[in-house]
Amino acid sequence: MDSSVIALKHDLFLVQSVDFFYPLIDDPVALGRIALANVVSDVFAVGATEIDQIKLIVTAPTEFTDKEREVVVPMVMQGFLEAAKECNAPVKIGSISENPWCIIGGAASAVCHRSELIMPYNAVEGDAIILTKPLGTQLATNAYIWMNESSENWTRLQERLSKADIEETYRIALESMSRLNRKGAELMRKYDAHAATDVTGFGIYGHAENLASFQKAAVDFHIDTLPIIKNVREIADVLGRSAKLLAGKAVETSGGLLICLPRANAAGFCAEYRDCTSHEAWIVGSVKKGNRSVKMDPNLQYLTVGES
Repeated sequence: MDSSVIALKHDLFLVQSVDFFYPLIDDPVALGRIALANVVSDVFAVGATEIDQIKLIVTAPTEFTDKEREVVVPMVMQGFLEAAKECNAPVKIGSISENPWCIIGGAASAVCHRSELIMPYNAVEGDAIILTKPLGTQLATNAYIWMNESSENWTRLQERLSKADIEETYRIALESMSRLNRKGAELMRKYDAHAATDVTGFGIYGHAENLASFQKAAVDFHIDTLPIIKNVREIADVLGRSAKLLAGKAVETSGGLLICLPRANAAGFCAEYRDCTSHEAWIVGSVKKGNRSVKMDPNLQYLTVGES
């Protein structure tokens, strides 16, 4: 499961999740916002939408000078706190320390009634599978760093992509990673979702595989569509990294919710998600009778996700 779900009493449950990661971008404020979205995403994945407390964990690299620590760490915390306000979540400082590496993350807790939770094992044959954020964040952010460092990878990329292309791709990825999954969690309760997870380090294939393996019913998840951030397919092609991306196995950061819900409710979910967030959600597959595994369609459809 994405979070621990602990029974208390009077049909109340404690939902908790701990998550952190290393910097993937050079903007400290944006990094803090992404870290917050990533921490609370696992709680949202079980339908809990009201976060009762978040503990912030941040470490500054030992190689930082005193001045760098004084500037960078407060900026990371600023982004984290700003994003926490968007979901009305109080933040306590859990730990601020030095470490060989920079780490940002925390622990999120929510107390919920049984009726609020969507446990991740009730998918049934005929369900649609929905994804609420596009794929390709790792290559999008890496390409931006390579461009600014004038690396060998950038030398290869600029034969097919301009600086403006990479900057646009980076902006799309940054917005996606910073966007909270709270609205998706609210809507999956409204539209009677049967199971959900969020897509992060194991890619859409890995997270779908894990979710499928815990279903009560003997079903398979069939994935037929992958929405990918604009220009990321070209980046992968130039650098010889298409195999993982196009198989749904590329690493993602602060990705979307992967949701199983009744086929009759799928279009309504996607339409309301678009109305509420100004962003798309996609039907990317279906649940069929099987053996609790993932099947990738041999004729996968790839959607290009650009700015609106």
